[in-house]
Amino acid sequence: MQCIENHYFSGMEKNIRLQFKKQFGKEALLTSAPGRVNLIGEHTDYNNGFVLPGAVDKKIYSAIAKNASKALNLFANQYQQKFSFPLNALAPVEGWPTYLLGMVFYLQEMGYTIGGMDILIDGNVPVGAGMSSSAALCSAFGLAVNELFGLGLTRMELAILGQKTEHQFAGVQCGIMDEFASLNGKASHLIKLDCRSLEYEYIPFDFPDYKIVLVNSMVSHALAGTEYNVRRHQCEEGVSILQKHFPDARSLRDFSIEQIEEFKLELPELVYRRCNFILTENDRVLKSCQFLAGRNLSAFGQLMYESHEGLSRLYEVSCRELDFLAGFARSSRGVLGSRMMGGGFGGCTINIVEEGMVDKFISHIQEAYAKQFSKTPEVYTTQIEDGAKILLD
Repeated sequence: MQCIENHYFSGMEKNIRLQFKKQFGKEALLTSAPGRVNLIGEHTDYNNGFVLPGAVDKKIYSAIAKNASKALNLFANQYQQKFSFPLNALAPVEGWPTYLLGMVFYLQEMGYTIGGMDILIDGNVPVGAGMSSSAALCSAFGLAVNELFGLGLTRMELAILGQKTEHQFAGVQCGIMDEFASLNGKASHLIKLDCRSLEYEYIPFDFPDYKIVLVNSMVSHALAGTEYNVRRHQCEEGVSILQKHFPDARSLRDFSIEQIEEFKLELPELVYRRCNFILTENDRVLKSCQFLAGRNLSAFGQLMYESHEGLSRLYEVSCRELDFLAGFARSSRGVLGSRMMGGGFGGCTINIVEEGMVDKFISHIQEAYAKQFSKTPEVYTTQIEDGAKILLD
């Protein structure tokens, strides 16, 4: 079921429509899809575990219209970049166009007839900050194409299509979480997603006295780099070794902490640490939902600190900048929880901060970080919003 919103266009949305008409001389179908934050549950998605993301108020917009050619004409308003690609020769390319090309390529592979399109992309999801701008791009564009050509795809099918695009066209072996959260977000709720069954449950997250504050380390996390995929292979190695004792197991989700400990000596030390983190992180997600159900935000925040410690020491996907930010937050008044967010090696920390302390927290952490690393981190205060929408007058 599509979410179609009739509303007054914001300044950005009006500008996108005007820019599209300026570029292509016609009116456009406009969609939006948000970035996402993941409150807890990192790297568990591709291990068939649980995650707890939510959509945020930072969005990617896709304005599209059919054309009479057999080409995709692309324009990125934010970068003032223009490209054109023939529909019969789509292949991976460098940069943001590859996500659009991949989505169309796999729709064609599935047997759908896709005609030529004029496409304008814009938005305010920070790139490289761990908020999944690529998933938002796939989701906004996928929703638009689905509507424009009447394909009838469900949001789950669009999420899987976006994930396949990230795998095959962008070379990132990500889980389903990012696209799913962007397409299915709900205001004032997080999504407890079972990445094995794809069953999900909305968990209320309505704490008006606290804000979600992202602090950008200004270190590009280069998620498509080798280290992310290395972690995935290490987890798969652990499963492969343990399958001789548990032949029915298919992923780390199928093991308990006790089983990993029992056969610890059969695992390479590095592989053991990776597996240990995934299982304890999965357990933290389940506990966090219980704490939120009881409105115990303080206990939830403690799990965030534990998550960061595991990501840094066991999974080794943090960096000294992220460790500094999480450590500073932990010693700051009014902060209930903090951890690195996203694939790692840079990007943002996510912090739960008392509303009255937000300005002071931002000022202090920017000052301390600049003193330590000679650069000032960008800070984004966000709220949990709805997922992708088709926007109509």
